[in-house]
Amino acid sequence: MEITETIGFIAALVIGIILGLIGGGGSILTVPVFVYLIHLNPITATAYSLFVVGVSAFVGAINNIRKGLVSFRTAIVFAIPAFIAVYATRKYLVPIIPDQIFSIKEFMITKEIGIMIFFAIIMLLASISMIRNNKKDSIPKTNVRYNYPIILLEGAIIGILTGIVGAGGGFLIIPALVLLAKLPMKKAVATSLLIIAIKSLIGFIGDVENLEIDWSFLLLFTSISIVGILIGMYLSNFIEGKKLEKAFGWFVLVMGIYIIVKELT
Repeated sequence: MEITETIGFIAALVIGIILGLIGGGGSILTVPVFVYLIHLNPITATAYSLFVVGVSAFVGAINNIRKGLVSFRTAIVFAIPAFIAVYATRKYLVPIIPDQIFSIKEFMITKEIGIMIFFAIIMLLASISMIRNNKKDSIPKTNVRYNYPIILLEGAIIGILTGIVGAGGGFLIIPALVLLAKLPMKKAVATSLLIIAIKSLIGFIGDVENLEIDWSFLLLFTSISIVGILIGMYLSNFIEGKKLEKAFGWFVLVMGIYIIVKELT
């Protein structure tokens, strides 16, 4: 095993710990780990990331279900357009993206470079969300009135983004659940994990039909991430997640900038 692969598996543990500590965000590092440490191509990396993110989010969702924090009605309303969009994106849209998208003078933007740059932009948006971190634990109670057209549209858009970059998109889902479904923050975070699990795993099904999956590697990486999640959940009893989220946000910001510079030079 190469040294970078060893570091990659250590990173899987760290990703899990971050997920366990702050409830999200860590999965956005999965694609860079697969691409730059495990040396997978971005198409395979985003596919594998969907599986890791989906299983990891499911573990977190089970824990939240036990605590009674998940709004199943909201999850169903939001998840249906999201998983349809992510499945269609992985099965039909990603395969038809041309290998050479466009060129700038002598520099060619290929499919792989384009996906990584788009992913880096999503990382920058996620980092800003984590750095600002003005979340409140609750909002005034009100009767929930679902704005179905907006929720369906938001779910579909997030599904497409998830399908392209292989990340969970919690930083987009959580504000939507708070603003559109009027969920308290804790319920929004908990419910978002169930939505992420459903749409990520269904999106991965679209890849199973298009890619050759190295199941032994993928299951090992995912298992290590799950161990990290359990460690993170335990550590969350002693460490305040919100403070860590801001620090992690700055790290994600730097990583996003690094990916853009690396891919364009």
